[in-house]
Amino acid sequence: MKKKTSIACLLFACLFAVSQAQTSADQSTDPSDPDNLAKDYFSQIMGVAVSASTNTKLYQFIYEWIGTPYRLGGKTKRGVDCSRFAYELYDKVFNTTLGHNSRNIYTQVDPIAKDQLMPGDLVFFKIRSRNITHVGVYIGDDRFAHASSSRGVMISDLNDAYWKRYYYNGGRMLAVATASKSDDEESTLSPPMH
Repeated sequence: MKKKTSIACLLFACLFAVSQAQTSADQSTDPSDPDNLAKDYFSQIMGVAVSASTNTKLYQFIYEWIGTPYRLGGKTKRGVDCSRFAYELYDKVFNTTLGHNSRNIYTQVDPIAKDQLMPGDLVFFKIRSRNITHVGVYIGDDRFAHASSSRGVMISDLNDAYWKRYYYNGGRMLAVATASKSDDEESTLSPPMH
């Protein structure tokens, strides 16, 4: 009888431990949480490392705009061009106003080398022109989000032959660089608040 009671208690303890583990796992990856959906999308599907200290708002914004069709002069999710996509992202994510075309936006940044790019920096291209004709937002791991004239809002790789050929320079908005630095300092002092 003692042996049966011991086995029953052991089985009960195992079942309890398994149910607790499942409950905590379910809570940590809540599929209805848009932040988790965006992080999962970028980390698993796009291959971009998204850490807990990363600007979740940036990835969430891009996630919501992926697939928006390209429309020259467009300003909404029904159609948007590259500079307006960057404008909307900076307005909503960083509370910063950009210019209205890629050349104008470039005048507002501090140029930075490609190997110094951080998520939220801007990337500029001269596509079959001597002038800057395209802008995107760097998201990490050599990838950037932009409104492509052929496929709308999408993620591309700076190392793809096409983008490598036309890449001009990176740029960092002074206000964003300061905010990112403050966020990084904050995240080392206290856990990120989301």
